[in-house]
Amino acid sequence: MKRLRAFINGVDIRRFRFWFQLGAFVLLVYGGYLFINLGNGLPVFSCAFNDPGKAGNCYLLPLQHQTHIPWGQLFSGRGIGLLMGFVTFLLWLFVLNKAWCGYVCPLGTIQDWMTKLRQRLRLRYSVYSLETFTRLKKIKYILLILLVLIPFGMSNSIAGLPTIPEEMATPFCKICPGRMIIPAFTGDFSQWTLDLSTKTAMVMTGLGMLVLGVFFIGAFFNKRFFCFFCPMSALHSLFSNVSLLKLKKDGDKCTRCGDCYRACDMQIKEIADDVERKTLVEDDCMMCLKCVAACPEEGCLKATFVGIPIYESTEQGFFKRMNQRGKS
Repeated sequence: MKRLRAFINGVDIRRFRFWFQLGAFVLLVYGGYLFINLGNGLPVFSCAFNDPGKAGNCYLLPLQHQTHIPWGQLFSGRGIGLLMGFVTFLLWLFVLNKAWCGYVCPLGTIQDWMTKLRQRLRLRYSVYSLETFTRLKKIKYILLILLVLIPFGMSNSIAGLPTIPEEMATPFCKICPGRMIIPAFTGDFSQWTLDLSTKTAMVMTGLGMLVLGVFFIGAFFNKRFFCFFCPMSALHSLFSNVSLLKLKKDGDKCTRCGDCYRACDMQIKEIADDVERKTLVEDDCMMCLKCVAACPEEGCLKATFVGIPIYESTEQGFFKRMNQRGKS
Protein backbone atom coordinates (compact mmCIF):
# COMPACT_ATOMS: atom_id res chain seq x y z
CA MET A 1 0.00 0.00 0.00
CA LYS A 2 2.83 2.41 0.83
CA ARG A 3 4.45 1.74 -2.54
CA LEU A 4 1.15 2.38 -4.31
CA ARG A 5 0.64 5.66 -2.45
CA ALA A 6 4.22 6.73 -3.23
CA PHE A 7 3.68 5.91 -6.89
CA ILE A 8 0.41 7.89 -7.08
CA ASN A 9 1.84 10.87 -5.20
CA GLY A 10 4.81 10.89 -7.57
CA VAL A 11 2.66 10.96 -10.72
CA ASP A 12 3.17 13.87 -13.11
CA ILE A 13 -0.34 15.32 -12.77
CA ARG A 14 0.05 17.42 -15.92
CA ARG A 15 0.66 14.36 -18.09
CA PHE A 16 -2.11 12.36 -16.39
CA ARG A 17 -4.51 15.26 -16.82
CA PHE A 18 -3.67 15.68 -20.50
CA TRP A 19 -4.60 12.06 -21.31
CA PHE A 20 -7.67 12.13 -19.07
CA GLN A 21 -8.89 15.32 -20.76
CA LEU A 22 -8.29 13.85 -24.20
CA GLY A 23 -10.30 10.73 -23.33
CA ALA A 24 -13.14 12.80 -21.87
CA PHE A 25 -13.14 15.06 -24.94
CA VAL A 26 -13.44 12.11 -27.32
CA LEU A 27 -16.20 10.58 -25.20
CA LEU A 28 -18.32 13.73 -24.96
CA VAL A 29 -17.81 15.02 -28.51
CA TYR A 30 -17.93 11.71 -30.41
CA GLY A 31 -19.57 9.27 -27.98
CA GLY A 32 -22.98 9.77 -29.54
CA TYR A 33 -21.81 7.93 -32.64
CA LEU A 34 -21.39 4.88 -30.38
CA PHE A 35 -24.89 5.43 -28.92
CA ILE A 36 -23.49 6.59 -25.56
CA ASN A 37 -25.99 8.78 -23.70
CA LEU A 38 -25.06 10.13 -20.26
CA GLY A 39 -28.29 12.11 -19.93
CA ASN A 40 -29.28 15.76 -19.84
CA GLY A 41 -27.72 16.82 -16.55
CA LEU A 42 -23.99 16.91 -17.26
CA PRO A 43 -22.09 19.62 -15.34
CA VAL A 44 -19.89 20.35 -18.39
CA PHE A 45 -20.29 21.89 -21.85
CA SER A 46 -21.29 18.76 -23.76
CA CYS A 47 -23.16 20.85 -26.28
CA ALA A 48 -26.65 19.75 -27.37
CA PHE A 49 -26.03 21.35 -30.77
CA ASN A 50 -23.34 18.73 -31.42
CA ASP A 51 -25.86 16.22 -32.74
CA PRO A 52 -25.41 13.26 -33.30
CA GLY A 53 -21.91 13.33 -31.78
CA LYS A 54 -22.81 14.34 -28.23
CA ALA A 55 -22.77 11.69 -25.51
CA GLY A 56 -24.97 13.78 -23.23
CA ASN A 57 -26.25 17.32 -22.74
CA CYS A 58 -24.83 20.23 -20.80
CA TYR A 59 -27.28 20.90 -17.96
CA LEU A 60 -27.61 24.60 -18.75
CA LEU A 61 -29.76 23.91 -21.84
CA PRO A 62 -32.48 21.89 -20.05
CA LEU A 63 -32.25 24.30 -17.10
CA GLN A 64 -33.20 27.18 -19.39
CA HIS A 65 -36.02 25.16 -20.95
CA GLN A 66 -37.34 23.99 -17.59
CA THR A 67 -37.34 27.45 -16.00
CA HIS A 68 -39.58 28.65 -18.85
CA ILE A 69 -42.54 27.79 -16.62
CA PRO A 70 -45.54 29.74 -15.25
CA TRP A 71 -45.81 30.23 -11.49
CA GLY A 72 -48.91 28.09 -11.38
CA GLN A 73 -47.12 25.06 -12.80
CA LEU A 74 -44.20 25.01 -10.38
CA PHE A 75 -45.90 22.28 -8.35
CA SER A 76 -47.16 20.33 -11.34
CA GLY A 77 -45.48 17.74 -13.56
CA ARG A 78 -43.33 20.47 -15.12
CA GLY A 79 -42.12 21.52 -11.71
CA ILE A 80 -41.20 17.91 -10.94
CA GLY A 81 -39.26 17.79 -14.22
CA LEU A 82 -37.33 20.89 -13.16
CA LEU A 83 -36.56 19.31 -9.78
CA MET A 84 -35.48 15.97 -11.26
CA GLY A 85 -33.17 17.68 -13.76
CA PHE A 86 -31.56 19.61 -10.93
CA VAL A 87 -31.15 16.48 -8.80
CA THR A 88 -29.48 14.67 -11.72
CA PHE A 89 -27.03 17.55 -12.11
CA LEU A 90 -26.26 17.45 -8.37
CA LEU A 91 -25.61 13.70 -8.45
CA TRP A 92 -23.02 14.13 -11.21
CA LEU A 93 -21.44 17.07 -9.35
CA PHE A 94 -21.49 15.09 -6.10
CA VAL A 95 -18.90 12.66 -7.48
CA LEU A 96 -16.24 14.88 -9.11
CA ASN A 97 -16.96 18.35 -7.72
CA LYS A 98 -15.18 21.01 -9.78
CA ALA A 99 -12.84 18.46 -11.33
CA TRP A 100 -15.55 18.40 -14.03
CA CYS A 101 -14.03 21.75 -15.07
CA GLY A 102 -10.39 20.72 -14.80
CA TYR A 103 -10.58 17.23 -16.28
CA VAL A 104 -13.76 16.76 -18.32
CA CYS A 105 -15.18 19.98 -19.81
CA PRO A 106 -14.51 20.17 -23.59
CA LEU A 107 -14.32 23.97 -23.61
CA GLY A 108 -11.83 23.88 -20.75
CA THR A 109 -9.74 21.31 -22.60
CA ILE A 110 -9.70 23.45 -25.76
CA GLN A 111 -8.44 26.41 -23.71
CA ASP A 112 -5.66 24.25 -22.24
CA TRP A 113 -4.66 23.22 -25.76
CA MET A 114 -4.45 26.89 -26.70
CA THR A 115 -2.23 27.52 -23.68
CA LYS A 116 0.10 24.73 -24.85
CA LEU A 117 0.20 26.29 -28.32
CA ARG A 118 1.18 29.65 -26.87
CA GLN A 119 3.89 27.98 -24.80
CA ARG A 120 5.24 26.25 -27.92
CA LEU A 121 5.41 29.65 -29.59
CA ARG A 122 7.22 30.97 -26.49
CA LEU A 123 4.64 33.70 -25.95
CA ARG A 124 4.06 34.91 -22.41
CA TYR A 125 0.55 34.96 -21.03
CA SER A 126 -1.02 37.89 -19.19
CA VAL A 127 -2.36 37.87 -15.64
CA TYR A 128 -5.04 39.92 -13.92
CA SER A 129 -4.43 42.33 -11.09
CA LEU A 130 -6.08 41.35 -7.79
CA GLU A 131 -8.66 44.13 -8.23
CA THR A 132 -9.57 43.00 -11.77
CA PHE A 133 -9.67 39.37 -10.65
CA THR A 134 -12.12 40.24 -7.85
CA ARG A 135 -14.42 42.06 -10.29
CA LEU A 136 -14.34 39.27 -12.86
CA LYS A 137 -15.47 36.72 -10.27
CA LYS A 138 -18.92 38.36 -10.16
CA ILE A 139 -19.71 38.11 -13.87
CA LYS A 140 -20.39 34.36 -13.92
CA TYR A 141 -22.96 34.73 -11.14
CA ILE A 142 -24.71 37.52 -13.04
CA LEU A 143 -24.88 35.30 -16.14
CA LEU A 144 -26.23 32.41 -14.05
CA ILE A 145 -29.00 34.58 -12.65
CA LEU A 146 -29.89 35.91 -16.11
CA LEU A 147 -30.04 32.48 -17.77
CA VAL A 148 -32.64 31.49 -15.16
CA LEU A 149 -34.59 34.76 -14.97
CA ILE A 150 -34.90 35.38 -18.72
CA PRO A 151 -36.67 32.07 -19.51
CA PHE A 152 -38.79 32.50 -16.37
CA GLY A 153 -39.68 36.01 -17.58
CA MET A 154 -41.09 34.56 -20.81
CA SER A 155 -43.84 32.82 -18.85
CA ASN A 156 -44.28 35.33 -16.02
CA SER A 157 -44.35 39.06 -15.53
CA ILE A 158 -41.45 39.99 -13.26
CA ALA A 159 -42.03 43.11 -11.14
CA GLY A 160 -44.98 44.04 -13.37
CA LEU A 161 -42.85 44.23 -16.52
CA PRO A 162 -44.08 42.80 -19.87
CA THR A 163 -43.14 39.18 -20.53
CA ILE A 164 -39.93 38.57 -22.48
CA PRO A 165 -40.28 37.52 -26.17
CA GLU A 166 -40.19 33.76 -26.84
CA GLU A 167 -37.19 34.27 -29.14
CA MET A 168 -35.07 34.74 -26.01
CA ALA A 169 -35.43 31.07 -25.07
CA THR A 170 -32.09 29.49 -24.06
CA PRO A 171 -30.36 32.92 -23.98
CA PHE A 172 -27.01 31.65 -22.74
CA CYS A 173 -26.78 28.93 -25.39
CA LYS A 174 -27.14 31.61 -28.06
CA ILE A 175 -23.97 33.34 -26.88
CA CYS A 176 -22.02 30.34 -25.57
CA PRO A 177 -18.90 29.69 -27.70
CA GLY A 178 -19.47 25.96 -27.26
CA ARG A 179 -22.50 26.16 -29.58
CA MET A 180 -20.17 26.84 -32.50
CA ILE A 181 -16.85 25.33 -31.41
CA ILE A 182 -17.85 21.84 -30.27
CA PRO A 183 -20.00 20.85 -33.31
CA ALA A 184 -17.13 22.04 -35.53
CA PHE A 185 -15.07 19.09 -34.27
CA THR A 186 -17.58 16.78 -35.97
CA GLY A 187 -17.54 18.85 -39.18
CA ASP A 188 -20.76 20.75 -38.42
CA PHE A 189 -20.42 24.50 -39.04
CA SER A 190 -24.16 25.17 -39.33
CA GLN A 191 -24.10 27.27 -36.16
CA TRP A 192 -21.52 29.65 -37.64
CA THR A 193 -24.23 31.79 -39.21
CA LEU A 194 -26.08 35.00 -38.45
CA ASP A 195 -29.81 34.30 -37.98
CA LEU A 196 -31.67 37.07 -39.85
CA SER A 197 -35.19 35.69 -39.24
CA THR A 198 -35.96 38.32 -36.55
CA LYS A 199 -34.17 41.27 -34.95
CA THR A 200 -33.86 39.39 -31.66
CA ALA A 201 -32.37 36.33 -33.37
CA MET A 202 -29.96 38.53 -35.33
CA VAL A 203 -28.80 40.33 -32.17
CA MET A 204 -28.34 37.11 -30.17
CA THR A 205 -26.47 35.19 -32.88
CA GLY A 206 -24.37 38.28 -33.64
CA LEU A 207 -23.53 38.55 -29.95
CA GLY A 208 -22.64 34.87 -30.00
CA MET A 209 -20.12 35.45 -32.79
CA LEU A 210 -18.63 38.36 -30.85
CA VAL A 211 -18.28 36.19 -27.73
CA LEU A 212 -16.66 33.47 -29.88
CA GLY A 213 -14.02 35.94 -31.06
CA VAL A 214 -13.38 37.12 -27.51
CA PHE A 215 -13.12 33.47 -26.40
CA PHE A 216 -10.33 32.69 -28.87
CA ILE A 217 -8.40 35.91 -28.27
CA GLY A 218 -8.81 35.77 -24.49
CA ALA A 219 -7.96 32.07 -24.18
CA PHE A 220 -4.78 32.56 -26.19
CA PHE A 221 -3.45 35.25 -23.88
CA ASN A 222 -4.97 34.23 -20.54
CA LYS A 223 -5.05 30.75 -19.07
CA ARG A 224 -8.64 29.49 -18.85
CA PHE A 225 -9.98 32.91 -19.84
CA PHE A 226 -13.61 31.83 -20.40
CA CYS A 227 -13.76 29.96 -17.08
CA PHE A 228 -13.72 33.27 -15.21
CA PHE A 229 -17.11 34.09 -16.79
CA CYS A 230 -18.62 30.60 -16.89
CA PRO A 231 -22.09 30.30 -15.29
CA MET A 232 -21.64 26.53 -15.07
CA SER A 233 -18.64 27.17 -12.80
CA ALA A 234 -20.84 29.47 -10.70
CA LEU A 235 -23.47 26.74 -10.39
CA HIS A 236 -20.77 24.25 -9.34
CA SER A 237 -19.53 26.64 -6.66
CA LEU A 238 -22.92 26.93 -4.99
CA PHE A 239 -22.91 23.19 -4.20
CA SER A 240 -19.23 22.18 -4.20
CA ASN A 241 -19.06 21.80 -0.42
CA VAL A 242 -21.30 18.72 -0.49
CA SER A 243 -19.15 16.81 -2.99
CA LEU A 244 -17.26 13.63 -2.21
CA LEU A 245 -14.08 15.01 -3.82
CA LYS A 246 -12.40 17.78 -1.85
CA LEU A 247 -9.17 19.78 -1.82
CA LYS A 248 -7.78 20.04 1.70
CA LYS A 249 -4.95 21.94 3.31
CA ASP A 250 -3.02 21.56 6.55
CA GLY A 251 -2.16 25.16 7.32
CA ASP A 252 0.33 24.18 10.04
CA LYS A 253 2.56 22.63 7.37
CA CYS A 254 2.32 25.57 4.96
CA THR A 255 5.41 27.79 4.63
CA ARG A 256 3.65 30.23 2.27
CA CYS A 257 6.32 29.69 -0.37
CA GLY A 258 3.73 30.54 -3.06
CA ASP A 259 4.53 27.59 -5.34
CA CYS A 260 0.87 26.50 -5.35
CA TYR A 261 -0.30 29.99 -6.34
CA ARG A 262 2.22 30.22 -9.16
CA ALA A 263 1.06 26.84 -10.49
CA CYS A 264 -2.63 27.84 -10.40
CA ASP A 265 -4.09 28.70 -13.82
CA MET A 266 -6.99 30.50 -12.13
CA GLN A 267 -4.79 32.82 -10.02
CA ILE A 268 -6.41 31.78 -6.73
CA LYS A 269 -4.33 33.51 -4.07
CA GLU A 270 -6.19 31.91 -1.17
CA ILE A 271 -4.60 28.56 -1.93
CA ALA A 272 -1.30 30.00 -0.69
CA ASP A 273 -2.47 32.59 1.83
CA ASP A 274 -5.28 30.85 3.70
CA VAL A 275 -3.88 28.69 6.49
CA GLU A 276 -7.07 28.57 8.55
CA ARG A 277 -9.60 26.65 6.45
CA LYS A 278 -9.20 22.90 6.10
CA THR A 279 -11.18 22.64 2.84
CA LEU A 280 -10.15 24.90 -0.04
CA VAL A 281 -12.32 24.89 -3.15
CA GLU A 282 -12.75 28.48 -4.30
CA ASP A 283 -15.43 29.43 -6.83
CA ASP A 284 -12.87 29.68 -9.65
CA CYS A 285 -11.03 26.47 -8.70
CA MET A 286 -11.20 23.71 -11.32
CA MET A 287 -9.52 21.09 -9.11
CA CYS A 288 -6.77 20.40 -11.63
CA LEU A 289 -4.55 19.54 -8.60
CA LYS A 290 -1.54 21.34 -10.06
CA CYS A 291 -1.26 23.12 -6.71
CA VAL A 292 -0.88 19.76 -4.92
CA ALA A 293 1.82 18.68 -7.37
CA ALA A 294 3.66 22.00 -6.91
CA CYS A 295 3.72 21.84 -3.11
CA PRO A 296 7.01 20.56 -1.60
CA GLU A 297 5.63 20.21 1.94
CA GLU A 298 4.75 16.71 3.14
CA GLY A 299 0.96 16.35 3.42
CA CYS A 300 0.24 20.08 3.24
CA LEU A 301 -2.17 19.85 0.30
CA LYS A 302 -4.21 16.80 -0.64
CA ALA A 303 -7.20 15.70 -2.68
CA THR A 304 -9.54 13.42 -0.76
CA PHE A 305 -12.46 11.26 -1.85
CA VAL A 306 -14.93 10.41 0.92
CA GLY A 307 -12.25 11.67 3.31
CA ILE A 308 -9.60 9.26 1.98
CA PRO A 309 -6.45 10.93 0.52
CA ILE A 310 -6.05 10.01 -3.15
CA TYR A 311 -3.30 12.47 -4.13
CA GLU A 312 -1.20 14.53 -1.74
CA SER A 313 1.88 16.66 -1.67
CA THR A 314 5.09 14.90 -0.68
CA GLU A 315 8.70 15.99 -0.73
CA GLN A 316 9.70 12.86 -2.65
CA GLY A 317 6.96 13.34 -5.26
CA PHE A 318 7.83 17.02 -5.67
CA PHE A 319 11.50 16.39 -6.41
CA LYS A 320 10.66 13.44 -8.68
CA ARG A 321 8.47 15.71 -10.83
CA MET A 322 11.10 18.45 -10.84
CA ASN A 323 13.73 15.99 -12.08
CA GLN A 324 11.41 14.70 -14.80
CA ARG A 325 10.74 18.20 -16.09
CA GLY A 326 14.42 19.09 -15.93
CA LYS A 327 15.22 16.17 -18.25
CA SER A 328 12.40 16.92 -20.71
